[in-house]
Amino acid sequence: MVAKSGSIARASEQLHLTPQSISGQLSEFEAALGVELFRRVGRGLELTETGHRMLGYAEQIFALGDELLDAIRDESQIPSVPFRVGIADSVPKLVAYRLVEPALGLAEPVRLICREGRLATLLADLAVHRLDMVIADRAMPGNLNVRGYDHFLGESALTVFGTAALTAAMADAFPAGLDGAPFLLPGGDTALYPRLMRWFESAHLHPRIVGEFDDSALLKAFGQAGAGLFVAPTVIEDYVARQHGVRAIGRIDAVREQVYAITTERRLTHPITAAICQSARRIFLDGAAAG
Repeated sequence: MVAKSGSIARASEQLHLTPQSISGQLSEFEAALGVELFRRVGRGLELTETGHRMLGYAEQIFALGDELLDAIRDESQIPSVPFRVGIADSVPKLVAYRLVEPALGLAEPVRLICREGRLATLLADLAVHRLDMVIADRAMPGNLNVRGYDHFLGESALTVFGTAALTAAMADAFPAGLDGAPFLLPGGDTALYPRLMRWFESAHLHPRIVGEFDDSALLKAFGQAGAGLFVAPTVIEDYVARQHGVRAIGRIDAVREQVYAITTERRLTHPITAAICQSARRIFLDGAAAG
């Protein structure tokens, strides 16, 4: 309450406690932890960096306590197994959905908790068991001090898309028509970026790079608006064309979009992770057959 209200005085009004009582408890708590949780700013208090981390854990503890009380009050409620999965923002959203969705069809009820973000941040949460799995477009970077294991789920060729107006203006056939055409690239931190750049170089193509996007959904939004051509995995080619109102103009078989599951277990024995791996085989095998 002190963190939310910004002062001990306001917190005491909300909690119906004296300021001295709250101040004393905070002092004892900081002494027990050996850290400072607040710093004084003017007449108020603001959390230190450590305080912010502590507050995040405290909110999870309170939420878990509330969940426990709800479960006790409603004994007829069917308990669900929480499964926390992190999805790197560079992974196409439809691919992530198709991979994870079968977990909801298991006999034991599952409550999915999905987090999206940069791979390094997600792996840090995996290391402290705040996530059960991370879905990424690459294997775990070797420079991170995180104990985890890579599980290759599959790969797909790439399809190049563009609006009708943009593709109609391309004078040459694919892939020669990419030379000088406006292009939207995955961000420099994604696994696809260097692969595409090498392919352009080997094919002697020089598209006009309009923008770079770490988030795959944002890249497609710009592509749908006609800002430039863009790529997406061939396994979701039909969906991308329908959903975004764009045309597929050609495939790049030499560049592959890869998907990995990263976990703290060497073998995927958990029933939810096993279901995700089985769905991956269906997605990428069906996509390969369609291609």
